[in-house]
Order: sequence, then structure tokens, then C-alpha cells
Amino acid sequence: MQNLIYLDHAATTPVHPDVQREMLLWITEYFGNASSLYSLGQQSKKAIEAARAHVARLINAKPEEVYFTSGGSESDNWALKGAFLARQGKGRHIITSAIEHHAVLEPCEGLAKMGAEITSLRVDPTGQVDPDDVKTAIRPDTILISVMHANNEIGTIEPVAEIGRIARAAGVPFHVDAVQTVGHCPVDVEALNIDVLSLSAHKLYGPKGVGAMYLRKGIKLASLIQGGGQERKRRAGTENVAGIVGLGKAAEIAQRDMPETSRREAALRDRLRELIEASIPDVMFNGHATERVPNNLNMSFAGVEGEAMLLRLDREGVCASTGSACTTGSLEPSHVLMAIGLKHEQAHGSLRLTLGRANNAAHVEFTASVLAKIVKQLRDMSPTYEQGKI
Repeated sequence: MQNLIYLDHAATTPVHPDVQREMLLWITEYFGNASSLYSLGQQSKKAIEAARAHVARLINAKPEEVYFTSGGSESDNWALKGAFLARQGKGRHIITSAIEHHAVLEPCEGLAKMGAEITSLRVDPTGQVDPDDVKTAIRPDTILISVMHANNEIGTIEPVAEIGRIARAAGVPFHVDAVQTVGHCPVDVEALNIDVLSLSAHKLYGPKGVGAMYLRKGIKLASLIQGGGQERKRRAGTENVAGIVGLGKAAEIAQRDMPETSRREAALRDRLRELIEASIPDVMFNGHATERVPNNLNMSFAGVEGEAMLLRLDREGVCASTGSACTTGSLEPSHVLMAIGLKHEQAHGSLRLTLGRANNAAHVEFTASVLAKIVKQLRDMSPTYEQGKI
């Protein structure tokens, strides 16, 4: 682990040492059930409310508008299914985009089987939704618009503030999957006109298995999990106190450190791109050039399979990710890369590098150097690679 270069922070982040220390107290010493009336339980309740306040401050929400969940996927499912169940009397039409995370796309597919009508909007070659397409798609029976803040694969930031203005003018609730941005970019639910927002602790140096949903006061959602009065009777189940405390601490740290961390990661990302461009021919960079999260670099290499690059990088001690789904046993390329217009072979030759707090200039230099060697080796073995045919 000492020599490992971790460049997959969009997948998960290591738990911050201060978060670990904070959580340990609530795993060992303060273990009370927050629903209990005795002091040990009430300590847990106070800790949950303190964490709620930290999360609310990070996204400029009111604490009473923040609900804790098991993670981003649950929050996405709650937003979509809760809106459908609560608003069927008003309609069954949901608008989303073609590049959403599967935690949005698959619930939409399930709701379609229950009678929902789903409009999936196209994106441009940079991965952005056109707000005018959202406006055109809205119907009298539209009950929810769900567009992510930034894409998890290519890093493109969507024009959510404008989409939110359009949604609000039409009286349609607007859900934003902000799992990739909260803690990494400024997220202000008021400025961005967001009604419902999903976030996840493990994407911002908190623990896995805990997240939150912001729900603007007055927006109606049916409960997804029933069976208790927790979370103001909106989400049943004994609270994961240690996890919630960890999320709260991670949110506090993110608010404090984000400006400097984002600036440093963006500089490292840009340097990594420069080195790759200078040392590897026939590489295409995916996503928006400027409207993107600070730590994401997504590329497609002609004549190379993404999985082969990943395995060889791993041997060199570099952890990365590919936009292709081939590592999951599927031969289908990434739906995101296909949606922005890449060919199958380009999508299968993709690589995602996402930087984090612990990365430095030496990591970037080493990764670019070893990647150039790997790509050359793989292209030398390829019977189809022809230089200049990206």
C-alpha cells in the first residue's frame, strides 16, 4: 500500500484520518440508539443533528431539509420512486438524461414498467444537456426532472442552474445527483435551483454505506423505506450513527479545504494531460474542456483496450478506471461514451484517472511515463492499430 498511486477517487475515496478518529468514538464508546430516551441514546441523537447541520452548510440548505440514507444510490431511488408514488395524480412523465448514473437509469426503467413515461435527453459531444431540450420536453403531466450535476465518467458539469430555473418556472420538481460534486465543487442548492439532491459520504473522504438526500421544504416524496419514525418519519431504520458522524465530519472538512484542494487537483490534472499529450499520439480527451470537475481526466486511446491498460497499470502500482463496462463481464461499452458519440472501439479504449488529496506531482509524472510505455507496448501487439486513426 505504501507505494500505491491511487487515481480512482471518482469510484471511492480513502476515509480522512480525522473522520476515522471521529467515527471510532461512536463505534466504541457512544453506541446508544438515537431513539432511546436515556442519555446514552440522546448523545447519539445530538451527534446526528450536528452532522446534519454540517451537511446542510456544505450545500447551503436548512438542516431540516437533510435526510440521511445509506448512500447515493438510495437517495437517487428515493427521489425517483418517491416522486412517482407521491405525484401520480399529477402525471407519470419523468425527464432525465442519457448519461445518468445507473442509480437513476435503472429506477427509471423499473418505473416505466409501472406505467411511467421516461424522456431521456441527448447530450452534446462534451456531455452536456441543452437546457432548451429540457424546456421542450416538459409536458403538463411531467412530475420530475432528474439531471446529474457532473458525470461520474467524463467529469462534465451540467448547466443545472439553468435547468433548475426552467423546472421551477414550469412547477416541476428538479432532482440532481450530485454525488460527484459535493465536497469537490461548490454546490449551493439555492443558487442552482435544486429541489432534491443526492450525495454520498464515500466520495468525499467519508465512510461507505452512508449518504444524504436534500429535500426542499414543500416538495412531496413518498417514503421509500417504512417501518419506523426515524428521519422525521421519512426514512425508517435505526440510524447508522458512526457513519452519519463520519459524513458530517467529512462535510466539515470539505467545506474548509475545498478551495485549495480543488485548485491543486485541477493543476495536477492539467499537468497530467500535458504529459500524456506530449508522450502518447492518437489520444482523445473526453468531456467538456472547462466545465468539468477539477480532478477528472477521461481519455480514449486508439488501438488499445481499456481493460488491458488497467491491468498493466495495476502491475505498476497505479489504480485507475475504464469507461468501458468490460471489467464487469459485459462486452457493451460505456453508455456515457456512446452517448457523446464515440465509436465502440474508442469507448473500449478509454481510461479514467481521478485525482485526490494525497496525489502529488511525482504521482502524475510516474503515471504519465508508465502509461506511455504501456500504450506503446499494447499498440505494438495490436494487429489493427494504425497511427493517426483515432
